[in-house]
Amino acid sequence: MKTLDIFEELKSNAYPGRGIIIGRSEDGKTAVTAYFIMGRSVNSRNRVFTATEDGIITEAADPAKLSDPHLIIYSPVRVLGNKTIVTNGDQTDTIYELMDKQQTFEQSLRTREYEDDAPNYTPRISGIMHIANSEYNYAMSILKSADGDPNCCERFTFTYSNPVGGVGHFIHTYMGDGNPLPSFEGEPKKIAMPDMDIDKLAEGLWNALNEDNKVSLFVRYIDIQTGKAESRIINKYSKN
Repeated sequence: MKTLDIFEELKSNAYPGRGIIIGRSEDGKTAVTAYFIMGRSVNSRNRVFTATEDGIITEAADPAKLSDPHLIIYSPVRVLGNKTIVTNGDQTDTIYELMDKQQTFEQSLRTREYEDDAPNYTPRISGIMHIANSEYNYAMSILKSADGDPNCCERFTFTYSNPVGGVGHFIHTYMGDGNPLPSFEGEPKKIAMPDMDIDKLAEGLWNALNEDNKVSLFVRYIDIQTGKAESRIINKYSKN
């Protein structure tokens, strides 16, 4: 598979929707993840990421402008023990709750489908990072309609054991803008994980996202040896 430049990949797509990046630093010492949201409507753009004890939640930048919290307000990132869950919807909580009951990542997502936002039927994209005993692996998932047919839910899970340093994978909801929005196709894109500190990566990703449509970005670095995490949040809009 061709290795892509994540910054160029983002610049080439004005509306990838929501996106998850997971990978490993070039020196192999750090697990890296990023999650971003974009929006076309006032309701979708009226959001900020707010830090929680173990991750983030989405909140309305201006509560007075929030017309529909459905599919807008959720916890994109939560931590369950040595696992970090990253998703584009409230399936974060599904994964957290069912894995806490000893179900697997894939089993927990079998209880969910794509989003009920016809005619787009936005895919649910999810990722999980597992760090234990100085070992690291991750998995990514997409739940999508069958080319826009809501009668069929297609489920794909991709796992990466002992991932290679300097490599990551990128999955997002839409192939680009459109009406209806075209769902992501294929397996997660292989990207070169930039060799830079967390602030530089956050800045680079943020600047690569379309200026009109970008809303919020989260980046987290986790030390594979110690489990210590460092995070950054960038919001386009200020919370009122």
